[in-house]
Amino acid sequence: MQFLFPSFLWGLLAVAVPIIIHLFNFRRTKKVFFTNVAFLKAVETETSSFRRIKQWLILAARVLFLAFLALAFAQPFLPAKNASSGRSTGLGVSSLYLDNSLSMQNTTENKRYLDLAVTKIDELLTLFRQSPNVQLVTNDFSGEDQAVTNATKVKDRLTSVGLSPNPRTLENVYKRQRSLAQKHNASASNQFFWFSDFQKSTAGDLSKIKTDSLDKLFLVPVQGKTSQNVFVDSVWLASPFIREMQNNVLYVKVFNSGGSEVEKLPVKLFIDDAQASTASVDIAPNGSATATFNFTVKDKGFHRGKVSFDDQPVTFDNDYYFVLDASPVIQVLHLYQQRSAADYIGKVFDNDSLFAYHAYSASNVDVGQFKNANLIVLEGVEAITGTFRASLEEFIRQGGSLLVFPPSNPELDDYGQFLGAFGIQSISVNNQPPLPQSHLPVAEPNRQNPFYADVFERTTLQGVANTPAMQPVLNWSGIGEKILTFKSQQNFITVTNAYQGKVYLCASPLEKAYGNFAEHAFFVPTMFKIASMSVRQERAAYNFSEGSITLDLPNIKKNATYKLTSVAKTGTGGKIEIIPIQRITGNQLTLELPKATQLSDNQILESGYYELQLDGKTEKLLALNHDNEESKMEFYTPDELRKFFAGQKNVTIFDNLLDGDFVKTFQESNVGTPLWKYCIILALAFLLVEILLIRFMKG
Repeated sequence: MQFLFPSFLWGLLAVAVPIIIHLFNFRRTKKVFFTNVAFLKAVETETSSFRRIKQWLILAARVLFLAFLALAFAQPFLPAKNASSGRSTGLGVSSLYLDNSLSMQNTTENKRYLDLAVTKIDELLTLFRQSPNVQLVTNDFSGEDQAVTNATKVKDRLTSVGLSPNPRTLENVYKRQRSLAQKHNASASNQFFWFSDFQKSTAGDLSKIKTDSLDKLFLVPVQGKTSQNVFVDSVWLASPFIREMQNNVLYVKVFNSGGSEVEKLPVKLFIDDAQASTASVDIAPNGSATATFNFTVKDKGFHRGKVSFDDQPVTFDNDYYFVLDASPVIQVLHLYQQRSAADYIGKVFDNDSLFAYHAYSASNVDVGQFKNANLIVLEGVEAITGTFRASLEEFIRQGGSLLVFPPSNPELDDYGQFLGAFGIQSISVNNQPPLPQSHLPVAEPNRQNPFYADVFERTTLQGVANTPAMQPVLNWSGIGEKILTFKSQQNFITVTNAYQGKVYLCASPLEKAYGNFAEHAFFVPTMFKIASMSVRQERAAYNFSEGSITLDLPNIKKNATYKLTSVAKTGTGGKIEIIPIQRITGNQLTLELPKATQLSDNQILESGYYELQLDGKTEKLLALNHDNEESKMEFYTPDELRKFFAGQKNVTIFDNLLDGDFVKTFQESNVGTPLWKYCIILALAFLLVEILLIRFMKG
């Protein structure tokens, strides 16, 4: 038996008081005068031996009352089998980690995992009510986590803990607990508790966790029956362009992380807070399904999109936010020297509202316009030299796209030097006059090539019946990707990534004498695809877990400071504003998304829409969602956890928070069996015995 507060044992000296009173209680004889001796018959005689026994019993009751009362204050207990070996010096920290990630929204027995964990932590804190070194750590990693305080203050904080969108790996949790404990007392033995559902997708690599031998780690799984959850995996458009007042198609991939099939789940599409379409999907266990939506938008510009469904009990991922940019204008600059008589380039781009098309003679163009273009088309330019060449190179370095249709007589040296700087090698020129018999058939495009992924969606599986035939002027090799080839596998159109931009090179002029590619069905979709890829495809949605995002901004100001402002959702509260770490490269802005530890205590980044603002003006609309790793309902079982921590004797893993009385089991195994309650009962019992002896024991 040991004592929690042994100093109170000095209270045992109090038993000397009734003993002294008993030994020195010399009672004087008192005379009683009787007027009538008849009264003597009613006096009950009491022998000295009986009186002595009564006094000794009363003395024993008083001594035992005081003794057990002193023992109760000293709080005796039977040591636990896992009690500390005493290697540490000083009083360590009892640090409790409460996993308040979004997956703790799951329920069992109609109670959230988070609420169950809070209840058990509240009960556990009763064991530490005398300790001044208690700490509560949550996924927020906030300033409050660093406070080492008493159990009462931790209990008060528990009432305000809510779900956090910031998942933490258990390795980082242990490092944080260990770091905070060492700041308090580097040589003390600490107790770390983890109340978590131990979600596989967010727990991290458990094999990397090596606990210090001075510390004790207790893992308390908060789990119920395996549940399923449906979440949006991704959204994408059938076409790279969204046209106003026309039918557009959106695909939504939804995933079922559960072990049972989801049948006829209604999925709704909202555009600008109005329901635009609905679909129903059947999702196999641990599988996915794709919902197809048709929608229209009335205006150009940014539109707020949302995919929504009702899936219980996990609801944090029932809404997926994205942004649609309807009919963005693509700046096309057409520079020519030998321009085709039919002006094929102008016919493709000049009559479509998607494009801002400008055509100039290559010898009479202001190179300052290059910085505003997304795509520059060179047609029939014989030589690329001087300032013209330098400006094109800078345009490509800054992320622009260049499409080259050669002239009938290109300058080999100029083309070789210019294109060689981008990895296009072994350039040769065919100066043969255009002849029909010299035309080579172009091979059918590779349907697996992402470049043509959405072009042949409605064609037959038998392929294209007639392909164009062209006479090549240029031949080359290098690091580029083949878009179209001749049937002889000779290059016809390739694309080469150069710096931040792209260089598209065609083997033949567009003039009709060199072939019919410009009049073939391949030409327009190929030009449209090159133009669409010249604009950096802004993603419909981003994840907070990505860390950074890169955006294209025309006419960006070099020393500008942009901020993100949340757009208040319907029926919710106000906005938050943050100024993220940012850098500007050319016309691109890179934003470092802030982590939870970089936000003030009252700021929480929630899924939704965020405006990129400069001087109060909205430059772009972004959609940010939480990573779907939190949506995968797979958890480590206690047996799996034991395998990871096998060999670490200072790690204790409980079966489940709900199995039996966790607090009592922990107390018996690690704190010990307290005996102070029994001392109180015995003290009161002996006090009652004393009262009964005095009142009823007559002699």
